[in-house]
Amino acid sequence: MPDFESIIIWLGDLPPAGIYLALWGATYVENIFPPSPSDAIMLFIATLIGVGTIGFLPAIGVATAGSVMGFLTAFMIGRRYGRRLVEMKKLPFINEGSLTKVDRWFGKYGYWVIVANRFLAGTRGVISFFAGMSQLDLRTTTLLCAASALVWNGLIIWFGSILGRNWRMGERIIMRYGMIVTIGLVIFVAIIIIRALLRRRRS
Repeated sequence: MPDFESIIIWLGDLPPAGIYLALWGATYVENIFPPSPSDAIMLFIATLIGVGTIGFLPAIGVATAGSVMGFLTAFMIGRRYGRRLVEMKKLPFINEGSLTKVDRWFGKYGYWVIVANRFLAGTRGVISFFAGMSQLDLRTTTLLCAASALVWNGLIIWFGSILGRNWRMGERIIMRYGMIVTIGLVIFVAIIIIRALLRRRRS
């Protein structure tokens, strides 16, 4: 598998059509095989806007299309096969009891989670899969997913377009952001687990 530096060099040698295709592929694949360096790839590709290789608005459109299509792919996999996989015990981290809790949680917060999904680095594919297993409306979910992806991708591409050759600094910022989000999610989940255990102990 090529390292990240090789990918960057390869991207820089592509024609505009190839760059757009790579941008679409990076944003699509991250929803299917997380985690992936899609944000860093998108940031680097955005630097090519400054030299006129690709356009700002087309780049946002292509990236958002890839994000939405990738989300919907994982969503439909979860909707079609998720519960069957749970019943067959193919998902060791969740059982039928846990699935009931996931349903209840998505029923209460599901659409808010979809809106926040693009801003939660490293969890996008997991969220889209479990969203598919829930009873969320497909049309509403798609619209919220598209809005979230448009904002996030627009920010990353705008950031990369103004950084130019200093895009590595942007990569470090994104990595730091992802680390903070991951730590925050771990703490949040730990609090939920501890509260559940304390509640069970009292009862």
